[in-house]
Amino acid sequence: MLSQSQEKLIRSLHNKKGRDASGLCLVEGRKVVRVATEARAVEFSFTSKDSRDFAALVTTETPQDIAAVARCPQWDDADIQRAPTLVVLDGVQDPGNVGTIVRLCLGFDAALVLVESADAASPKVVRSSVGAVFQVPSLPMTRADAEEYVASFADERPVFRLEKVSGGVGVDAARAQKQQKIIVIAGSEGKGIRMSAPGISLVIAHSQALESLNVAQAVGIVLHERYNSVILHR
Repeated sequence: MLSQSQEKLIRSLHNKKGRDASGLCLVEGRKVVRVATEARAVEFSFTSKDSRDFAALVTTETPQDIAAVARCPQWDDADIQRAPTLVVLDGVQDPGNVGTIVRLCLGFDAALVLVESADAASPKVVRSSVGAVFQVPSLPMTRADAEEYVASFADERPVFRLEKVSGGVGVDAARAQKQQKIIVIAGSEGKGIRMSAPGISLVIAHSQALESLNVAQAVGIVLHERYNSVILHR
């Protein structure tokens, strides 16, 4: 059975303040726990048999019967720079979108910079990524720091901005990614990219029947195009 102190700790991981204070995060579901275990991040796991309040300890409405407390993923600049594609998410607060993009980065060999976006260690991001947060390098940054960081790659990585362009003028996503290393900046659907970092606007061609793509869909298309055209042929 879980002790009272363990249950108190688990509840504290529902919010960012608790995660920041402990350096731990909540991992839910059998597959996600397995990924965290393989990453050697799990401190302890627990099931519905270990607590009468199991449903209150986890964040899913219909929880699976296992969860774990794990160390928050820790990455550094060297981890980020090894990736051929660097995705910068500017103000993407929806944890489902962030988690999906983390998983896309795993599949298409990319790393992440999270600019005032959802916390990569939040339960929903961890769950939406199916544990990929333990496999994909990511760094949180303020917008000012991210602008400096992107500028530091001026001679190494061209910058592409995934955004709506007035009159639809921009470079087609399928043609713009021949370089070995690039940066792709994407913003939220509501506010778009707020970073002032200059770059080439990317557009994704689609029928007029579709008003817009959400950020995870758009990033997924760009990463897939790049993976097929460049990364598979390195």
